[in-house]
Amino acid sequence: MPRGFTAQERDRISRTLLASGHDLFTRQGLRKTALEELVAPAGIAKGTFYQFFDSKEALYLRLMLDEAGQVKAQVIDRALLSTEDVREGLRRFLHATLEVFETNPLWRRLVTHPQEMVAVAARLDPERMAAMGENNPATALMEFVRDRQRSGDLVGDDPAVVVGALQSVLLMPFNAEHVAGGDAATYRKTVNLLVDVVTTGLTTTDRGDLT
Repeated sequence: MPRGFTAQERDRISRTLLASGHDLFTRQGLRKTALEELVAPAGIAKGTFYQFFDSKEALYLRLMLDEAGQVKAQVIDRALLSTEDVREGLRRFLHATLEVFETNPLWRRLVTHPQEMVAVAARLDPERMAAMGENNPATALMEFVRDRQRSGDLVGDDPAVVVGALQSVLLMPFNAEHVAGGDAATYRKTVNLLVDVVTTGLTTTDRGDLT
């Protein structure tokens, strides 16, 4: 018979499992993280883990859902949608997202190892995975681009192409050591220039010209 826990104990164990999952998944990924490693900080047996999460993948998804909501608020709500100026909104989005990649190790891991999210999707039912889409910054960005193309504020008629151009800028943190000989100041100036060049090229208005 499964051991019973008080509400306080369950809360402590859940928070500990989330913390250990965040650390382990960030450092070594989903596949290489053993269940023994996840439960050790919580002081519970492997079998007890399943009283809290159905699988490692379920824990991973919970972490990604928590992260997705925070990231969406940061890069979409407080950046992309914070101004009526489409070009300025894209600039703010790119700078905010670059900051996320530089400061949020778990989100950076998700971007650089997309196969892990594929593994999660393969183990969990579609309804649970759909919850990710509700707070997915990529989904919100695609909707924004599609709407602004229809209104004539963005070039082209294929939103995937515009999103691809924006994604090319977002690859910069993953190649920072190859840019400007690794000089931090020059790298930052290069990123700023690239953001301005791309956002100016994608928008059809004269607002927000390069400075």
